[in-house]
Amino acid sequence: MPRSDPHDAPEPDERDRRIAELEAENARLRRIRDALITRVESSTARKPEPYAAFEHSVILAEQVRERTEALNVAMEELKSSNKALNKARDEAETTRQRLSDAIESIADGFVLFDHSHRMIQANSRFRGFWREGSGQDIAPGTSIADISSLAVTSGLIVEEHNEPGAEGSVFLLSNGRWVQKTERPTREGGLVVLYSDITDVKNTETARREEALAEKTRLLQATVDNLSQGVVLVSPEGYPEIWNHRFLSLVGLAPEQISAQRPFLELTALSEVPLLTKAAGVPIESQALEEVRRQRDGAVIEIKTHPMPDGGFVNTYTDITERYRYAETLKESERWIRVVTDHVPALIAYVGSDMTVQFCNKVYENWYGAPDGSPLLGRALENIHSPELHRRLVPSIEKVLTGQSVTFEFEESNRHGEQRYMLRSYVPNLDDEGTVVGFFVMIRDITARRRTALALQQAYDNLEQRVKERTSALTDLNSQLRQEIDERAEVESRLRDAKLEADRANLSKTKFLAAVSHDLLQPLNAARLFTSSLLEHSFGSRAESLVRSVSTSLDDVENLLGTLVDISKLDAGVITPDITAFDLRDLINNIAREFREMAAAKGLELLFVPSSVVVLSDSQLLARILRNFLTNAIRYTDQGRILFGCRRRGDAIVLQVWDTGPGIPSDKLTEIFQEFKRIRPAGAQPDKGLGLGLAIVDKIARMLGHPITVDSVEGRGSVFGVEVPQGRLLPSKPNIESALAYNDGGLHSARVWVVDNDRAICSGMEILLQGWGCQVLTAVSLEDLENKVNVATAAVDVILADYHLDNDENGVDLVAEVNRRRPVPASVLMITANYSHELKQHIRDQGYLLVNKPVKPLKLRSALNHLMQR
Repeated sequence: MPRSDPHDAPEPDERDRRIAELEAENARLRRIRDALITRVESSTARKPEPYAAFEHSVILAEQVRERTEALNVAMEELKSSNKALNKARDEAETTRQRLSDAIESIADGFVLFDHSHRMIQANSRFRGFWREGSGQDIAPGTSIADISSLAVTSGLIVEEHNEPGAEGSVFLLSNGRWVQKTERPTREGGLVVLYSDITDVKNTETARREEALAEKTRLLQATVDNLSQGVVLVSPEGYPEIWNHRFLSLVGLAPEQISAQRPFLELTALSEVPLLTKAAGVPIESQALEEVRRQRDGAVIEIKTHPMPDGGFVNTYTDITERYRYAETLKESERWIRVVTDHVPALIAYVGSDMTVQFCNKVYENWYGAPDGSPLLGRALENIHSPELHRRLVPSIEKVLTGQSVTFEFEESNRHGEQRYMLRSYVPNLDDEGTVVGFFVMIRDITARRRTALALQQAYDNLEQRVKERTSALTDLNSQLRQEIDERAEVESRLRDAKLEADRANLSKTKFLAAVSHDLLQPLNAARLFTSSLLEHSFGSRAESLVRSVSTSLDDVENLLGTLVDISKLDAGVITPDITAFDLRDLINNIAREFREMAAAKGLELLFVPSSVVVLSDSQLLARILRNFLTNAIRYTDQGRILFGCRRRGDAIVLQVWDTGPGIPSDKLTEIFQEFKRIRPAGAQPDKGLGLGLAIVDKIARMLGHPITVDSVEGRGSVFGVEVPQGRLLPSKPNIESALAYNDGGLHSARVWVVDNDRAICSGMEILLQGWGCQVLTAVSLEDLENKVNVATAAVDVILADYHLDNDENGVDLVAEVNRRRPVPASVLMITANYSHELKQHIRDQGYLLVNKPVKPLKLRSALNHLMQR
């Protein structure tokens, strides 16, 4: 049987377990043997044949023999294992002794902890640390937590440092020694801790650090001594640490008067130059950090204080006498130049290479200055001159920038609109290298001289002609008198024809403007979409301010253009009222909410009285009348409040707007309803209106048959009203437009197809919708859409189509063709600039949602949310 390696011998517990198993197995085999023999001998049911009994007993004997041999083999293996175990125990004891000797020979303190972090073994070096520092010893079985607590309570550890990146902690012991602690985990979960004495390393580092600090201090002092400024460094405790000789000479102190042990505050009494010391209890950041002092001898000293992070500060003292005198000389020279040029009867200026005015005299400012009195210095020429004048000046400016002197004259107007002849001279200013860095401008008014010359020339040229004309006039006088009667009659006939032609042209203009409203609103709609998309993103405060300014300007253009289009449509008679019975509640509430913020922005209080009375009118046209009333009330009221509501008058309802504005003269109450007529109170600021608001109100009221009432008291206010007949509410379809105002679902991942014949609008709509999280596909026609996507099977949530397309196509027919091919029709949002009642009703009959141009982003988003939820 092979011998087992001593190192592979089982442990004592394993050996005992193995013996117990073998003995149990042997006992079980004996019981089996005895049971089989007893069964053979005592069987009474049927006596076996003698040979069979003998054969059975032989088999049993063979099995017993095999089991006995196996047991003997196991016993032999067990004896070998015992011998190997004894040998391994001896070797382990030898190894343990060698390990103890090796641990004891280590120069560092060594401690071994088990998996419960209790001390198993330690060398004398570790125990020596404890005996020297605390006079105590650590017994085996003590936990790490108890050892750490005892180290602190016994005073063994004075300081502990945990430096980032270091392998372990560093301790300063009570005997002045430095020890570094290093930990390593063992395989069975224990811990090995080494305590290394690094006192010599620490002392070497401290000496090296002090030497480097001394060297840096020496270099700093040498640097400060070579500065042209006076410098003094003051510690947080208020004592000077570093200073140079320049500081002493500038503040007038002797070297023996300053020392590192003398408070800096005491030096203030010895110097006439302020030392800018730190006030007690006041942070240096909150004090004046700079001062300029002029001394008795005329010297000018600039003193600056620079706070330090540790609480100290550095003072610098600079002699700026020469710089101060030079600046004073420059100021005096500039003053004299200004005095001279301001009294010269010519326009004088200097323009830099960046085309900005860097100098100009009073005459130049008075001629080209802005009405608000803003200075011209620093402004570009293109911002000072009108576009037409700047365009005429560009060729001469380009010539002077090449180094040529230019003199020319032409007629121009000043800011008061006066036409004058001006003689201009441009002289280039060259630097040392011959490069033009700007040019001088001198402009002289030669209007009188030019007019005199023209008058003399004209008088000379026309003298002879005038004599002939006088003679001919006397000769033809009689014939002219005879022809005068005939000519007067002919002129009257022509005037009648001209008036007729003018009336026809005005009507044609009105119809044309009403008809092309779609083309006028297309570019405005595209611009509105792009600015709304820009407002969805962040570009910084200045860029966002510019985008909001552009959006505000587009609002003004939209309002003005909408006003012109509305008045033209009213004049052309293309608007047909949609008279229905409706509840005033939503109309009054929505308009009041719309104008409340506008009134609050001007400091006014807008009050309204809700009402649910039913009236018979066109809700959109009636809302236009009320919006014009409220717009005028807010525009012309500077303080006070505005009241909006309705009252009964017989069988009618009067909707009124009261204000506390300046009022309207009684003789102007009918004039205010004329086109382009505006009654502006004295001292009021000009606004951007056209004077068409009340004219539109008058035309809409006449169309609807609603009388307009107005009353006013100068100095107290005005009241405007419109009288509307009462109605009876009938069952009707849900008001989709009202639902849109309160719907704010999500559009994330909504699939939208946009069809518009204007690619700019397609681009703007795509950017805007993508900013809302939509998946957008744009096309300019049905053919373009078919080339980009399979309209019958492709997934789509909403089709957004313009009604007016190219080639006499329209969006309603296009959407109908697309939905005809699809198994399930898609939701449709139709956009148009056509406000006609027939088109609106036609689109509603198709079950589509309608939004008019120019598209408001908020209304568009609400409409899409409504369709997505539906």
